Amino acid sequence: MGKEAILYEKLPNQKVRCTACARYCEMAEGQIGLCGVRGNINGKLDLLVYGKVITGHVDPIEKKPVTHFHPGSKVYSIATTGCNWLCKYCQNYDISKRRKIEGVDMTPDQVVETALNNGADGIAYTYNEPSIFIEFARDCGVIAHKKNLYNVFVSNGYDTPESVKMMGEFLDSITVDFKGNAEPAFTRKYIGVPDPKPIFDSLLDIRDKTKIHVEITDLIVPEVGDNLDYAEKLCKFVYDEFGPEMPIHFLRFHPDYKMMEFDPTPVKTLEKHHQIAKKVGLKYAYIGNVPGHPLEHTYCPECNNIVIKRFGFDIESWNLDENNQCKFCENKIPIVGKLSKNYKKNRFHFVQ
Repeated sequence: MGKEAILYEKLPNQKVRCTACARYCEMAEGQIGLCGVRGNINGKLDLLVYGKVITGHVDPIEKKPVTHFHPGSKVYSIATTGCNWLCKYCQNYDISKRRKIEGVDMTPDQVVETALNNGADGIAYTYNEPSIFIEFARDCGVIAHKKNLYNVFVSNGYDTPESVKMMGEFLDSITVDFKGNAEPAFTRKYIGVPDPKPIFDSLLDIRDKTKIHVEITDLIVPEVGDNLDYAEKLCKFVYDEFGPEMPIHFLRFHPDYKMMEFDPTPVKTLEKHHQIAKKVGLKYAYIGNVPGHPLEHTYCPECNNIVIKRFGFDIESWNLDENNQCKFCENKIPIVGKLSKNYKKNRFHFVQ
């Protein structure tokens, strides 16, 4: 479909400057930004993928991963083509690296209707970086709220004050996915991002200027993205700026795209990261992509009993009362919303 973007500035000589992500691409007439989906058409910035949904699935909210926000619920997950990062390990490279505008034409109303027809509790903007199609996500999200659906971003966090402000208009939750412990040498070589600082700045902006529920993830890439000193720096940032109750997820890397020669992250490496998070004082640290590991569960920090037992993305037992208090000691667990009635149902299916 395509539509004029909102997040941009006009410059002299028919040039434009995109303000949707921290790359701030400047484009002359006919040029397209690095993301591949925002381009200068006749001196205006056009969101070329507005209304172009390249894939749609219903997923468990835990797959994002988000574990402290409407647990057990179902999300209709959508994406467009393109991305503002150049990750060499991207598991969704078939859509994120695509620079041809493709997808099923869907209006925001149709996106919301599809979510409702599939029994979803919310909409997740995911698989590629949603900030690059934020105007479309915003239009979907505003309608979703009117239908009592929530909105979730799965994001790299490489944002701007302008995009954070727009998030505040419709977004309920965001998981910001650091890569390689946010070590600058890793982000430069394997992501094509010169400095991870804008991610930290955006998180503080989200904290100070919105009411969005935040969770942190960190993809641990063996040998090149598992520096424990940087893991501690990241954990200290989370603790100092968001407090001990901020959930953090350390995710296992699996070889993909241009990094097929690497091995999956050793479980012991993930456990070391978990130990650092706990040492720093973070109460809710998790290991992801290792189904059956005991650090998938939520433990009560007061009595150490398992209050939410998980296997992968499934919830196996729930030991919280209606106020999300531990049934063993009545300690309040910081979870937004209640356990969804969908949690025992099949929460995976392809939509388009």
